[in-house]
Amino acid sequence: MRLLTVAHGTRTTAGNLVAAETTALAGDRLGWPATTSYVELCAPLLADAAAAVTEPTVVVPLLLSTGYHLRQDLPRAVAAAPRGLVRLGSGLGPSPLLAAAQVDRLRAAGATPGQPVVMVAAGSTDPLAAADLEGAAALLARAWGGPVRLATLSGRGERLARVVRTGDAVSSYLMATGHFARTARHDALAAGASVVADVLGPHPLVVDLVCARARALASSPVPA
Repeated sequence: MRLLTVAHGTRTTAGNLVAAETTALAGDRLGWPATTSYVELCAPLLADAAAAVTEPTVVVPLLLSTGYHLRQDLPRAVAAAPRGLVRLGSGLGPSPLLAAAQVDRLRAAGATPGQPVVMVAAGSTDPLAAADLEGAAALLARAWGGPVRLATLSGRGERLARVVRTGDAVSSYLMATGHFARTARHDALAAGASVVADVLGPHPLVVDLVCARARALASSPVPA
């Protein structure tokens, strides 16, 4: 069995390396060969990686919520793979493991128990993405032990400037550094946040989640 992950892709090299590191850690833990691919802006693209598949492969998207990429781009790209060799998974979130990783990032950034939190996500125009983000915010509230308000950087939802209050901590519900992460930090601090947590990145709990998704896919039926 082979692991193939797919991240969004960014023009920021460090952001693309997050996906590569997460994939390598998951592959080592699984004991499987592992390859990273991207939707856009970085090679290899998923369509090219899928077309080159020669053995049973599971595709784990390193995407946090439902949206156009998950519902349209990824299935179309995987269709280029040899028939019967590839199983495509869903996005990583919402998940209690991601919420626990967010709590770790908040604490590492200096957030304190009881401090109000705003969770900021990239956002989407897809209503299913909005439901996923609401679910992720609820899981973070449970893990953090306090209320969490939601902001998005694009698509549906309120922007950080309208949601953040002076002294808030901001949890970045983003996989990797890049344009969205830089915008989130800038806008959160400009709105009065005292703490902005780092992106999820290759957190051990994220790696745990990728491995769990990969094992579940490996035991599922191959699409006809």
